This record gives sequence, C-alpha cells and structure tokens, in this order.
Amino acid sequence: MSYRITHFEIHVTDMERAKKFYGALFGWTFTEWDGSIKYCIVKTGEDGTRGINGGLVMRRGETPKESAAVNAYVCTMEVDEPVDTLLEKIVAAGGAVAVPKTAIPGAGWLGYGKDPDGNIFGIMQTDLNAA
Repeated sequence: MSYRITHFEIHVTDMERAKKFYGALFGWTFTEWDGSIKYCIVKTGEDGTRGINGGLVMRRGETPKESAAVNAYVCTMEVDEPVDTLLEKIVAAGGAVAVPKTAIPGAGWLGYGKDPDGNIFGIMQTDLNAA
C-alpha cells in the first residue's frame, strides 16, 4: 500500500487574519465549510494543475511559542484501511493518537497521529455516509 498526501491543514488562531495573509501572499481562495467546526477550504490553484488543496482550522490548544523548534502544517493521507485500524498501528509502531477517529459528514473519517518525535499527521478514510 502506498499512501500519498492529499490534504493539508493550517491551524490558526484568527481565521480572517489567516485568510487575508495567505490570500494576499499566494492568491489562495477560501470557502467556508458548513460543518460542526469553524473551517475554511483552501484552494491553492486551478483544478487540473499540480498540487493539493487544504484547509484552515481553528487551533486546538495554545499557540506554540516562538522558541519551538518547528511549528508546521498538518498533512493528511487518504487511506483505504479503517481509521481505527491505522490509529492502532500508529501506537504499535511507537507513535500516539493525537485526535481520535472523527466523522467529517459527507466526506469520511479523520484521525490524527503523532510520530515518535511528536509530529502530527492526518489519516482520512473516504466514506460519503460518515456522520
């Protein structure tokens, strides 16, 4: 099995400020997502061109301090195994669960893992009936 990154997320403390910043800097466009959390879909370029799109999501927890070594985007892999199964594999391989399996209605099941160094990544199983 080969899992490729299909989505990224930028965790922000001020959604409007982030939209203004990335829109002005890169020309990205944003669409508010009508879901259970405040979320914006990020379109980084024209359909059919190389690259991936992503999202802006409100930060869960404190903002990392400037002295932190790395503060990065969360990249998400589309997976064909159940998210629960992969979260178990993450733990068995020496990682940890950062966010347990969560339904993204009309899209699928999402979970966040941490590698042994604490780097967070997403796993997403498509399921249009997720609720």
